[in-house]
Amino acid sequence: MPPSRADAAGWQPGDVREAAGGLFALALATFVAVTTELVPVGLLPLISDDLDVSESLAGLLVTAYAFMVAALALPLTSATRRLPRKSLLLGTLVVYTVSNVIVALAPTFAVVATARALGGAAHAVFFSVSIGYASRLVRPHLAGRALALVTLGASAGFILGVPLSTSLGTAVGWRTTFVVLTVVCAVACGLTAWLLPSVPGGGTPPADAARGARRTALAQVSTANALAYLGHFTVYTYISVLLLAAGLATAALGPALLLIGALGLVGAAFAAARLDVRLRQTTVITLSVVAAGVLALGVAFPGTVGTLAAAAVWSIGFGAVAAVFQTAAIRTRGASPDVVGALVNATANIGIGGGAALGALVLDGAGIDVLPYTGAVLVVAALVVVLVTRRAFPGGRADAAPGTAGDAAGE
Repeated sequence: MPPSRADAAGWQPGDVREAAGGLFALALATFVAVTTELVPVGLLPLISDDLDVSESLAGLLVTAYAFMVAALALPLTSATRRLPRKSLLLGTLVVYTVSNVIVALAPTFAVVATARALGGAAHAVFFSVSIGYASRLVRPHLAGRALALVTLGASAGFILGVPLSTSLGTAVGWRTTFVVLTVVCAVACGLTAWLLPSVPGGGTPPADAARGARRTALAQVSTANALAYLGHFTVYTYISVLLLAAGLATAALGPALLLIGALGLVGAAFAAARLDVRLRQTTVITLSVVAAGVLALGVAFPGTVGTLAAAAVWSIGFGAVAAVFQTAAIRTRGASPDVVGALVNATANIGIGGGAALGALVLDGAGIDVLPYTGAVLVVAALVVVLVTRRAFPGGRADAAPGTAGDAAGE
């Protein structure tokens, strides 16, 4: 019997192997969600040409989507807290599907932007629920590993979704890319309905003496998360523009993004193997590699080879970012899993939308040469937050809350 038929009231979390079907379904759904959010990134030149808008205005398709998520994640998570978790998650996948259909058929930029806003509302709920869902599928001491496995789907969306959609869009048109994405969304919805078990909600931490420390730690993780995404997306939203300006042929753009992005799986695997016992060290290494790669991009640009090499280093580091911050946030136990998911979701999308908007300002103002340096400064700021907040990014086991003995474990 597929685990999706389990009753939520009788559901008992198990180990990672027992939860494999559900974790796979969440990873696939997460891949679809991230790809839907970021698919315009590689298609900006095509969309801007077809709809007769500037590339910086087309980039606001990412901004508007992300700001919808940032604004709605907490209120929608609160408003839907009594709904069955599985039904709610499936509902968001249906809305993703509808949004992509509308984009594929949209006659004007305004209709595309409206459809993207609809997808943003779904995204606001999806990640808030899915992060908490993954932590409930397994016993508490395995939550970090479960989150790392699910966020491989997010990493794959960042790493593979954009280059694959870019290659497809370059070959057959950007509208066809959204049609294909619609089909993938529908498949993910069906598999999630079949494989994902129903689990109960709830799980608010106790109001004990450590509650203040846990909430402070969660706020610190959220701040570092927002800065990291802000720095990354200030540059990444316009990666296709950068690579073309560095001399890469349009036909080579998709394959180049795919090859660079695939290297990010190295970072994702690195995080998955270490998060349970080396959260702080893994976070510092991850952000250091991202900052170094983005800074090197600025130094190497507009040289084609150097720009590609720097982007590869940057991608390796960013492949670990989603897993690092989701795990760190859940580990704080500063709120219920769904509220933690909403905060991670909202702050990441503040970074995504703010980065796209900031990148547009820099692109139209100071120029493309300044983009990488702007992004690098923001990633370094995130690293500084991590370095000065040991309680939020502790050493030791991933199942120890801030302020407990488990935090004292060294790395």
